[in-house]
Amino acid sequence: MADTSNVPLDIWQGGYPEEADLLMAQAPEPPFDWVRESTSLWYYADSGAFGIPRVGIEAEPWSWEDRRVGGSLAFADGRALRHGGLGKMKPVLDENGGRTVLGGGPVTFRCIEPFRRWHLQFDGEMADTTVQDQIAQTVDYSKVVPVQYELELEMAAPADAQNISPGMFTRLGKGQQRDAVSIGLGWRFCQNLRGAGELTIDGATHDFAGSGLRVKRRSIRTDALMLRGHVWQSAVFPDGRAFNFEVRPVHDEGFEPWNKAFVWHEGKVTHGKVVNPAWLNDPVASGEVVSFELHMDDGTIHKISAKSLLSTYAVASTGVWGLTLHQGGALYEWDGQKAYGMIERSVNTGLIEEFNDRL
Repeated sequence: MADTSNVPLDIWQGGYPEEADLLMAQAPEPPFDWVRESTSLWYYADSGAFGIPRVGIEAEPWSWEDRRVGGSLAFADGRALRHGGLGKMKPVLDENGGRTVLGGGPVTFRCIEPFRRWHLQFDGEMADTTVQDQIAQTVDYSKVVPVQYELELEMAAPADAQNISPGMFTRLGKGQQRDAVSIGLGWRFCQNLRGAGELTIDGATHDFAGSGLRVKRRSIRTDALMLRGHVWQSAVFPDGRAFNFEVRPVHDEGFEPWNKAFVWHEGKVTHGKVVNPAWLNDPVASGEVVSFELHMDDGTIHKISAKSLLSTYAVASTGVWGLTLHQGGALYEWDGQKAYGMIERSVNTGLIEEFNDRL
């Protein structure tokens, strides 16, 4: 992994203080009692054998001791495992009194060193199905298997900060303000990472290494209210370069949408926009072309090719206001470098044709 120890802290931490990567020890009090905290992870084995297309915890003030947890495992043969529900919180304070633990039910995240190293553990049951059954909406949630995994994670790129604090919100255009409501009013950052661990399933334990993306946020969220669809993709490559972008479709009135891209390459952070993103159409289990271009503010254009794999779907999900949600992986290629990385997309089926005519 490329040496990042000499990157200035203000760049490495995305302008946030170290405290931003620690956890709230108590539920926020009024008038901040709508602020929630969450951590989530996307991870893909270097072998391409399996991926974790999101595992996460939401610490919500109105159910502080019952954390909302969810996670998936996806395998190259189409097998898909899913866990979701409420889990009893774990103590936030560690043995040294540090605010380092975010845990609920089978999931425990632990901050070892802010913005540098984290640990993840899962120990529970998951519904055992396939991506084809998810697409067909024929999942048998009574069929479960025990799953355990642990990951030691090391951040591989600076934090991609997304500051939607009240002061920043007022500076956004009308379309971006609408989109920001579904992203979350507050702050959020994403950080590409590498890590290794072990997975125990079907009576066997497997060692693995891979890469992924960690997301940390503290904000007021609306659980996809006002979300009309989105594309979000990210990966880190063998030479250390990384990208992250998220985009929403143009608004009916023509207002500019949320469209922000981040690139870490040759020791430099640049920002820009994505062009020709792969909007979600009919769900495809694997092999869909999800390529795009990143047009950066400094004039650089990055062309990145990709095909989807390790997919999971929630079709017409009640958890996101009836949208279809795709969470999975992709095999990316950028200037000859290849890497597995994440993809998340959503769509309102009534808007699919309109999305394809935009951006």
